Amino acid sequence: MIDVHQHLWPADFVDRLRARTEPPYLDGWTLHTTGEAPYEVDPAAHEVSKRVALEQDAGTTLAVVSLSSPLGVEHLGDLGLLDAWHTGAAALPEPFRAWASVNLLDPDVEGLAALFSKGFLGLQLPAHILGTPAGWAQVGILLAAAERAGKPIVVHPGPVVTPAADVPGWWAPVVDYANQLQAAWWAWHAYGGRRDFPRLRLCFVAAAGLAPVHHERLAARGGRLGTIDPNLYIDTSSYGPQGIDAVARVLGIDQVVHGTDRPYAEITDHRQGAAATAVVRHDNPHRLLFGGPPPA
Repeated sequence: MIDVHQHLWPADFVDRLRARTEPPYLDGWTLHTTGEAPYEVDPAAHEVSKRVALEQDAGTTLAVVSLSSPLGVEHLGDLGLLDAWHTGAAALPEPFRAWASVNLLDPDVEGLAALFSKGFLGLQLPAHILGTPAGWAQVGILLAAAERAGKPIVVHPGPVVTPAADVPGWWAPVVDYANQLQAAWWAWHAYGGRRDFPRLRLCFVAAAGLAPVHHERLAARGGRLGTIDPNLYIDTSSYGPQGIDAVARVLGIDQVVHGTDRPYAEITDHRQGAAATAVVRHDNPHRLLFGGPPPA
């Protein structure tokens, strides 16, 4: 089983978050960000030995972890914090591998290529910067670098830009994150990304906020989804049988990959049957990550 979407903070990264006095920072294990209420982090969720045991029990052969984009680290210009993430993530034991991140204030394309050569499986970009066609155009050098290296890009919710007042704790993940992903999905299509990056593999986490389900409304308003794009994927994180079934009916089961968002969510039985489950949890993630079918 391959899981394309997890989070695990290396020890030095945690220490550097604790050393900060402006968001994002940790006060003990209380996480403070600019757009969300303080969050009590479970220390066990970032204890490597426990996470390894958890994946072994689940039968996970590969779990790809990423920097938590809602922290907003990519826009801090704090290269030490980014370096702590990459150094710690690269040292994680099996079954863990990692997505790379970049300083979006001054993207280092050569540095990204070096991370790819050191074993990072692809690049994570935060969805909140990709919510318009111009947003995709602005990261064109990063898209080109990933395509050139044969590496995929994963689109993950970014920080909440304008915090809402007097809302429950689930508001940001359910409303803001989903809205970011939907906007990024439609902006990719409006941008015409396939024209400029025909071989780039893309994955939107959390089923792209169920954006593909709105294809009927798109058609009703004069748009067109087009043919199924074999290099465009969504992951299953935070959605159950209803959501994943609805998206799979639009995109096809071959574009759905297994992602849990662990430790914030767990494996869900999507009740797709044994054959489809095997494809979603193994074959499709392998195609996304490595560009071809898994070995026999």
